[in-house]
Amino acid sequence: MTREVSSITRVGTSEPFELQVARQQISLHETNFKFGFNSDIDDSLETVWAQGGLYSYLTSATVLKISSSSTADTSAGTGARTVQISGLDANYDEISETITLNGQTAVNTTNEYLRVNRAKVLTAGTGVQNAGVIYAGTGTVTTGVPANVYLSIAIGDNQTLMALWTVPKGYTAYLHQLNISMNTEVSNKFGTVTLVARPNGGVFNVQDKFALSQDIINQSFTYPRKYEEKTDIEVRAIASSSNADLSVSAGLDIIYIKNGNSL
Repeated sequence: MTREVSSITRVGTSEPFELQVARQQISLHETNFKFGFNSDIDDSLETVWAQGGLYSYLTSATVLKISSSSTADTSAGTGARTVQISGLDANYDEISETITLNGQTAVNTTNEYLRVNRAKVLTAGTGVQNAGVIYAGTGTVTTGVPANVYLSIAIGDNQTLMALWTVPKGYTAYLHQLNISMNTEVSNKFGTVTLVARPNGGVFNVQDKFALSQDIINQSFTYPRKYEEKTDIEVRAIASSSNADLSVSAGLDIIYIKNGNSL
C-alpha cells in the first residue's frame, strides 16, 4: 500500500482545505462528484442520466435485481464480471455490495435499497468493459432488462452516469459547483436545464435554471447550497422542440459533513 505524506498543515505550513478533505485528513467530511449524461433529450422533461426519461424513485427499501442486456457480462465472460452497487437503506444509511453478474439472468442484491446512487464495474474479462447495458431494477426481467429501472450502466462505460443523489442520514450536504454542457447538431435548437431538490417529505423545488445551446456552464456558488439529510438532488433538462436531439451532461461537486447530533 502506498503511504501518503502527512498534510503539510501538520508541520506548520498550509495546503488547500479541499485537498485535505480529498485526502481524508478532515474527519467527518466526505466528498462526492455526481455526474450524468443523457444523449437524446427532446421536448419531454428528462433526468440527466444514461437511461433517459424522468427518474422514478423507490418508495420503500427493496431487494434489487441486477442484470445485463448481454450474455457476455457474467462471472467467466468477456464482458463485465462483478459490479459494485452503492446506495441508501431504509434508514437512509449508506450501504454497498459487490454483485457477480450472470448475464441476462437477474441476480438479487443482499441489501434492500431505498436509493441507488452509483454502480461501477470492478472486474471484467478480455473485453475490459461491460458488453451490455447493466441494470438494477425490480419487476419482470426480459432479456436482461427489468420492468422498473433505477440504475443503468451504458455499454462500455463501466460506471453509472446519473446526475442525481440523495443526502445520507446524519449528514448535511453543500453543493459548491454545478457543471452543465449541451450540444446538438440541429440548428436553432436550445434546452432548459434545471437543478431541483426535494427535502424529506416535501416536493421538488427549483434551485437553479439555465437556458443554453451548444454551451458550457460552470456555476460556482460563493455560498454553497445547503441540503439537509434525506434530500433528493437532481438535474433535469428539456429541449425546445421534438427534434432537438440534445446531448446534455451535468456534474455536481458536493461536500457532505456529519451532523453534530449524529456523532
